[in-house]
Amino acid sequence: MEVTPQCVVALTWTLKDTLGEELDVLSEPVEFLVGGSDLLARIEEALQGHEAGDRLDLHLEPEVAFGDYDDQLVFLEPRELFPKELEEGLTFEGLPPGGNPDAPKDVLYTVTEIYPEHVVLDGNHPLAGIALRLSLKVEGVREATEEEIGRGTTGSGFFRVQPQAPGGTSLH
Repeated sequence: MEVTPQCVVALTWTLKDTLGEELDVLSEPVEFLVGGSDLLARIEEALQGHEAGDRLDLHLEPEVAFGDYDDQLVFLEPRELFPKELEEGLTFEGLPPGGNPDAPKDVLYTVTEIYPEHVVLDGNHPLAGIALRLSLKVEGVREATEEEIGRGTTGSGFFRVQPQAPGGTSLH
């Protein structure tokens, strides 16, 4: 079966920056809905017509990946607004009550620095502003279920950063 819109594709990949530094490796296949919200548009376009066993090497500039870095999404907030056990890398959906009222509410913010009086929060995707090289392999292709199509996802988004307990973030 070839990759078409509204199908599910199982992928493995190695993601590097343009200097060759490895950013992420997915060695076990993960399923993504093509035509939903799981993959970047440029990746979906490149996958069209491919089938299990095919390999692709893609170069993704920031504007077709995770956007340019926006320094307007970096906020310095009072330390007392955050839990005592705060760690760098922890993520928050929106700023806490009492935070900057001008900050976008629907953004996932990552704690990047902690000072005695302030916390630096960054609302950019961790890969914003970075040109990427993605080597991927199509491990399998199947028809999407009605439920997957209705949800617009298989449940595993491409490099979504999910809120985590202290200890870090997940790129997939």
